[in-house]
Amino acid sequence: MSIYIGNLSYQVTEEELTNVFAEYGTVKRVQLPSDRETGRPRGFGFVEMASDAQEEAAIEALDGAEWMGRSLKVNKAKPKPEGRPEGRSGGPYRRDS
Repeated sequence: MSIYIGNLSYQVTEEELTNVFAEYGTVKRVQLPSDRETGRPRGFGFVEMASDAQEEAAIEALDGAEWMGRSLKVNKAKPKPEGRPEGRSGGPYRRDS
């Protein structure tokens, strides 16, 4: 399982996020995606911990908590969808005329 953390400050580092989640157990991995074109942080991240119990404790404690001036959104990460739905423009949505 992986944890999704939304509404992060754009200045947050992987080390800072690791330190926050380490209070609830062993952090195995932290990922802070950045924009492909600009390289700037996207304002969300993912954390994997050593056990489901540790992840549940972190989610319960940190969802809605204020950190670095922002109210965090913390929940179980949803699996990344495979492929993209087809559309005329190649975008993710299809509009019927």
